[in-house]
Amino acid sequence: MNRFVRRFGSRPIRSRLALLVSTAVAFAVAAVSVTCWFIVQGKLYEQADASIDNVSLRLRSGDVAAFFANCTQTTDDSSSQLRPAFYYIQLIKSDGTTCVNPGSAGMVKPTDADEEIAADPEPGASSVRNTTATNGDSVRVRTVPVMIGPGPDAEAYPDVALMVGVSLEDTEKTLSDLALILLLVSGIGVVGAGAAGLAVARAGLRPVDRLTEAVEHVALTEDLSIRIPVEEDSEDEIARLSRSFNSMTASLAGSRELQQQLIADAGHELRTPLTSLRTNIELLARSEETGRPLPPADRAALLASVKAQMTELAALIGDLQTLSRSDAGTPADRVQVVALHDTVEAALRRARLRGPELTITADVHPWFVRAEPAALERAIVNVLDNAVKFSPGGGAVEVALRAGELTVRDHGPGIPADELPHVFDRFWRSPSARALPGSGLGLSIVARAVQQSGGEVTVGPADGGGTVATVRLPGAPTPPPALDGS
Repeated sequence: MNRFVRRFGSRPIRSRLALLVSTAVAFAVAAVSVTCWFIVQGKLYEQADASIDNVSLRLRSGDVAAFFANCTQTTDDSSSQLRPAFYYIQLIKSDGTTCVNPGSAGMVKPTDADEEIAADPEPGASSVRNTTATNGDSVRVRTVPVMIGPGPDAEAYPDVALMVGVSLEDTEKTLSDLALILLLVSGIGVVGAGAAGLAVARAGLRPVDRLTEAVEHVALTEDLSIRIPVEEDSEDEIARLSRSFNSMTASLAGSRELQQQLIADAGHELRTPLTSLRTNIELLARSEETGRPLPPADRAALLASVKAQMTELAALIGDLQTLSRSDAGTPADRVQVVALHDTVEAALRRARLRGPELTITADVHPWFVRAEPAALERAIVNVLDNAVKFSPGGGAVEVALRAGELTVRDHGPGIPADELPHVFDRFWRSPSARALPGSGLGLSIVARAVQQSGGEVTVGPADGGGTVATVRLPGAPTPPPALDGS
């Protein structure tokens, strides 16, 4: 059985569908054919029984019954009107002896049931069966008691019963012809159903074939621009599968485009500090090789530039690593309930160290969220760093956290309206901020971390000038207080 299942499962889908349709039709046709054959058989047997009852009734009435009881032989002429040649007519006594009518088509051997009817006759008793006559003919026989006297008051004659049979040759021939016809029709139906099933399977699976060809094409060429045509108003499973495939390839194409763009942008951003580092190091090396040392001030300036460029390079690599981890998603075991207000307070301490000349005010209320602690802290730090970076000397930065909404407002030059749609793009930097340190990845990291925590972040102009960044994060159940170990 398992072997058959494995072999069946290894067949193509269209072959399996055709086979299943053929099997189902075969069972249905077989059930209908068998039922039809038995119904026709019953009707033919009913006709035979009616013919037998008609002859039996005529033979058991009045003097004819007495005549058969005495088993008196008659001539063929005298019985020809009553007994056609295809009837089998005979008497049976309780001891099993029989008396065959001269006009009978042959003799039928009696059974115990026939002898019991002869030995103990009762009005209405009868026995019906199919048997074989002594001449080899198939016969349907009914045995009934012999009744003396006309009408319903007739009495059963003891020790004698009448056996009347009719040949089943025509009936069996009709049933054989019917069986042959049903067999041929069933065979044609099964073959036709198999062919129709195969045609329907091919037509129904044609979209699947197109999908398979598209997948094979993508696997072979890595061409994600391929799309499967789908009717707009179609809502069947194949159409849904095709739309899902088109959406998947579109998403993969977009992801690949972003990946390529990230690589190109990262290469461009890395090239600038690396080129500057190489130039400065070559100057230092040349001065050593030629024995013409640089003036102490120039040498100190070169070393400071090298240090700043290495710091910038290290920050850029760190941002890329953070962004790549964000793209890969956050493992569930690293997500936990985080006190957002504590994270904001920690970021404020760092911001005050980076902008000691600024006035940073904070109105922070408790709020708990579900997030990865390190990613969330990096996002909050980046938001505050931007505010510190673009604030003028002696300016103010206003921070507030209320009901899960964190706002950071600076009084810097602000962001032009045409640049606002790009602030969260990777490596995007405003032309006015090209001279400032940074990689253009800070707000991208913020957006990704906030989105993975189920929140949203927006940046827009503030009333009275400057920029306001808003981070909204859904709340989480407050964790229970830690137990005192004492």
